[in-house]
Amino acid sequence: MKLIVGLGNPGEKYERTRHNLGFLIVEKFLKDFENVGKTVWEDNKKFKSEISELEWSFGSAQDKHGKRVEKVILVKPKTYMNNSGLAVSLISQYFNISAFDIWVVHDDVDLPLGSMKIRFGGGSAGHKGVNSVMEKLGTDKFWRFRLGIGHTKKISNFKFKISNLRSIDDFVLSEFNRAESGKARKLIKMGSKAIAEALENGLDKTMNRFNTK
Repeated sequence: MKLIVGLGNPGEKYERTRHNLGFLIVEKFLKDFENVGKTVWEDNKKFKSEISELEWSFGSAQDKHGKRVEKVILVKPKTYMNNSGLAVSLISQYFNISAFDIWVVHDDVDLPLGSMKIRFGGGSAGHKGVNSVMEKLGTDKFWRFRLGIGHTKKISNFKFKISNLRSIDDFVLSEFNRAESGKARKLIKMGSKAIAEALENGLDKTMNRFNTK
């Protein structure tokens, strides 16, 4: 069983912001691969999340029913970013999912816009959602799909005036501008494909293909 968590903030106000890239990618994955299970999000108050449960069929190996399947739970926590770990902890404990089988999909200001890195373990690099997951699970030993959103100091053609963005918090809660929207759309598609490939072929092969050099 895999628990795939997209990090973000609930509500229309935050829907298209950089910080909601995790939400956008798990939503895209569900739409792209709708044949693997139901395509609706369930508002689950017990888990403080929107969830969708899938059965992923893959590979040439077969189980006793004639196909190999793995249960996948997609999650969008409704706890707001800084308390994402609460939802992850509730779900992982209920389904008895180990930290190793938890994949967290999130934005990353330390990576250039449009880039991606998959890695296992390590610090949160200041990402409050990732930090919350680490605290609630009591470990850093889970997988991260890090999606680059860049930062104002690293984007030469950034259209906002720097003075309008007082902090990184302002930056991550802003929407992609017109100049960035193409890269953002490609990144969302790439994130969805990376999740599918990781389920199909494993994370090591997926890292080799998708990690930006």
